[in-house]
Amino acid sequence: MKDFLKRFATNKGGVIGLVLLLLVVVIAVTAPLLFPGNPWRMVQRPFLPPLENMAYPLGTDTLGRDVAAGLAHGARISLLVGLVSTLAALLIGIPIGALAGYFGGWVDDVLMRVTEFFQTVPSFALAIVLVAIFEPSVVSITLAIAIVSWPPVARLVRGEVLSLRKREYIEAAILQGLSNRSIILGQVLPNAVSPIIVMASLMVASAILLESSLSFLGLGDPNLLSWGYMIGAARTVIRQAWWLSFLPGAAIVITVLALNLIGESLNDALNPRLARRKS
Repeated sequence: MKDFLKRFATNKGGVIGLVLLLLVVVIAVTAPLLFPGNPWRMVQRPFLPPLENMAYPLGTDTLGRDVAAGLAHGARISLLVGLVSTLAALLIGIPIGALAGYFGGWVDDVLMRVTEFFQTVPSFALAIVLVAIFEPSVVSITLAIAIVSWPPVARLVRGEVLSLRKREYIEAAILQGLSNRSIILGQVLPNAVSPIIVMASLMVASAILLESSLSFLGLGDPNLLSWGYMIGAARTVIRQAWWLSFLPGAAIVITVLALNLIGESLNDALNPRLARRKS
């Protein structure tokens, strides 16, 4: 653990990404304290430019709502959807990949054909269809993102399990009479956790982008404020009030960049051979 933390700390990009992500998380968690009240309410005249009134440093939108309050409360929705959808995708993809890689044969063929079926449809198009069918809500958006995100997880886990399946300690566990469940949970998956963690960090970033895209198209939860909704609502006045699209867009870029930096640093820290090869 100490070696991992030391390798991670030596990566400047990872440290910067972690600081940026922690900043976003702190803002999201403390949003009700920083901006009490309903972020949807009108607080000033519409199109108030940033820094003109320090009570509302980031200005107001087309309906006179505080942009800073919208960004803070929107961070909660974007991060929540990103984290929950990623966890759901992992819960689907890891068991499928582990079973396919461990048992092989017809089990592998069936599970991988199902995985390929989901991969034949563009993920964004499938997400749009699913959200439209179940009606836009934070639950339907989260489920749709999870459904389109699990196939890469299954393929990654399958490849890792296939490489671990023939290791001596796995064969020894089989000879000892351990059950398949005990071997998979106790021997195989713990040794495949490193690439899963790296992929999970990148999946959160992809989920945030996908949620923002759906909200931009008007398929977000109409009762919740998100960064994608803010951009979509301001697209018709981008020449008149550029900051209404720029600020939530910058928030998305910073968060996704932070998660990608963390993902790359985790990859280097969890794979010291790769880090030495790069140096």
